[in-house]
Amino acid sequence: MKTLIRAAALGAALSLLAPASAADKGTAAEAVAMTQKAIAYIKENGREKAFAEFANPANATFHDRDLYVYVYDTQGVALSHGINPKMVGRNLLELRDGEGKYIVKSFIETASGPAGKGWVEYKWPNPLTKSVDPKAGYVERLGDLIVGSGIYK
Repeated sequence: MKTLIRAAALGAALSLLAPASAADKGTAAEAVAMTQKAIAYIKENGREKAFAEFANPANATFHDRDLYVYVYDTQGVALSHGINPKMVGRNLLELRDGEGKYIVKSFIETASGPAGKGWVEYKWPNPLTKSVDPKAGYVERLGDLIVGSGIYK
């Protein structure tokens, strides 16, 4: 009987923890909203100011838990990256994940399609866990820019 009570208590405790860990991750709706806020910010403030704000980890509008903004041009050059500033200025058109998927090419193809936006699935280092996790990036095209944010699954 004690074992059953302990198991029930453990199950209850774990169920309380589950929502907290889910809350530590951004949602698909939040990634879309962050991307759209980033596009509006670029339009209102210009590229230079926007890219600096996207790279600023203190800016909670563009950094929320595991969500952040990234921007590429249609040639594959990283113009801003919310987590990895070393990527900025580099042509990453040939960048692949561990399974060989072209990440930036997929962003460009998706955002250059008829809808001008969409989701791309790939694997990427999670800034919170430091492990390589499945990720879905949401991208939208703004002129010659590909603006996005993504969720870890």
